[in-house]
Amino acid sequence: MPSHDTNALDLWQRQLASLRAAFSAPAWSIFQALMVGWALCPGRKTITAIYRLADPTGVRSHDAYHRFVRCGNWILLELWKTLALAVVGSLVPAGAIELDLDDTLLHKTGRKMSGTGWWRDAVRSTSTRVVVALGLNLLVVTLRIRPPWGGEPLGLPILVLLHRKGGMKLTALAAQAIATLRRWLPGRRIHWCADGAFAASVIPLGEDGLAFISRLRRDAALYGLRPPQTGKRGRPRVRGKRLGTPTQIAAAARRWRRVVTDERGRPRDRLVYSQVVLWHAVSDKPVLLVISRDPAGVEHDDFWVCSDVSMEPAMVVSTYAGRWSIECTFRSTKQTLGAHEPQSWSGDGPERAGTLGFLLYTLVWWWFLRLNPAKHAVSGPDWYPAKCRPSFNDALAELRRVLWKNRISLTSGRRGVSNQIIRVLVDALCRAA
Repeated sequence: MPSHDTNALDLWQRQLASLRAAFSAPAWSIFQALMVGWALCPGRKTITAIYRLADPTGVRSHDAYHRFVRCGNWILLELWKTLALAVVGSLVPAGAIELDLDDTLLHKTGRKMSGTGWWRDAVRSTSTRVVVALGLNLLVVTLRIRPPWGGEPLGLPILVLLHRKGGMKLTALAAQAIATLRRWLPGRRIHWCADGAFAASVIPLGEDGLAFISRLRRDAALYGLRPPQTGKRGRPRVRGKRLGTPTQIAAAARRWRRVVTDERGRPRDRLVYSQVVLWHAVSDKPVLLVISRDPAGVEHDDFWVCSDVSMEPAMVVSTYAGRWSIECTFRSTKQTLGAHEPQSWSGDGPERAGTLGFLLYTLVWWWFLRLNPAKHAVSGPDWYPAKCRPSFNDALAELRRVLWKNRISLTSGRRGVSNQIIRVLVDALCRAA
């Protein structure tokens, strides 16, 4: 009877095999080794460091891996399409699909690096001071998954596009990403969430099957719905009377409803007020204004806008709160997987190297979610006894344990190594930073 580790290894190999159609035969072999080497690599994730673990016997030269990233015969968009269809079909086979959209900066250094530019660094900038940094500005779309162990949702990247200096605006690139996912997932209802910077560009795209939720500017000019035509001469009115800004509407609102929202896996008591309005500067279609208020009066009011006027206000607040999963994705992809660290300068190398880090993040979580639920149980160290839910580091450590155990067993010779020695070695390797 096969062991659990054998089943887990087979699962990993089957998931990689689902991406086979995006590569030629030589590129496919290198891609498999690259993903395994990246997952096992401690320290900086340079292509040379990944190569040492991807191909320890030196079957190929390290130049093959650099060429694969820089100018290999494969198309990045086709790879994302193959991954998106496989992951959505596996984890969300029916019902509404929840997607989050945002941009992030991968820091890079070097005088001449393809695709890079000087961009605002959202982490280091403040309301009074703008900090810029050299790097790749990536637009990322993540599939939101509610894990079986509860808690915060997970954000699995299913599409990453490079925003280039001198190219189309970021908002136009966002519209292109939305249209691309719409073509890939026809007939599926999709709930999109994006922060306030994208609101003016995504809200007009709302239609049957597509619902967009975003933050709303506090000074947005809102109007009542278009009044019925009077039959009189002259141009008919295209908007109703001026309602004021969201803050003015909140100050005058009286019909508040008490609801319980799901905010990052935790129930929260909220007061909500909703009204169908016209955001005339952005769209001629009615939108749903939702105002969320803390009953204790500690937090500031939050303002949301939704293109689907039939959606429940509590659902609007809960859905947008889950958008934080994409921020967790950015943190783990950069800090744990080192998506900004592969050193490739020319051609498509910088873009491909950076986005492969996001793809590996999806592969690790997808694999971990499909494991036996017994593998999801974690226990915290002595200084963190309350830990009961796995993090990305736990999922990556479990994958490393399976891969290291298989590699050590295969290379240990005829007599083999005792399970006790293997267990000690693997425990040390799977948690290597």
